[in-house]
Amino acid sequence: MKALSDAVKKPVKAAGHAIGQKIHPTEGKQSVKTLIRQGQGVSSIPLADEGLKDFQKIAKKYGVDFAVVKDKNSEPPIYTVFFKAKDQDAITRILDDYSAKQIKKSSVEKISVMEKLKKFKEIVAAIPKKVAEKKKERSR
Repeated sequence: MKALSDAVKKPVKAAGHAIGQKIHPTEGKQSVKTLIRQGQGVSSIPLADEGLKDFQKIAKKYGVDFAVVKDKNSEPPIYTVFFKAKDQDAITRILDDYSAKQIKKSSVEKISVMEKLKKFKEIVAAIPKKVAEKKKERSR
């Protein structure tokens, strides 16, 4: 009887652990409290709103745990990202990739589609229109 009840409880325990991982994840994006409880050193970096998505993509790529806290006092939102990794090399790679991506973004100026359209409209308007000559000749 005891063996039968143990066999029934095992899947329940596994399911409970999976549900617990969804509520309090220990990998990827998580709360600051959960991140600090893991006992490893935590580093932080302030980010603007534009760079937050890029940082999250890069952190997921390298398997680094991180938490995001929004500063409520600043008008353009500034986020503080706390992160930790098992090795220091992963953190340096993330920071290198993130800084390279931000430098690449700022160097490339994007022209809006509406400005391009306006420019092409002016070019087309400057082209002289062909005038069709209408001459009809009667021949007998």
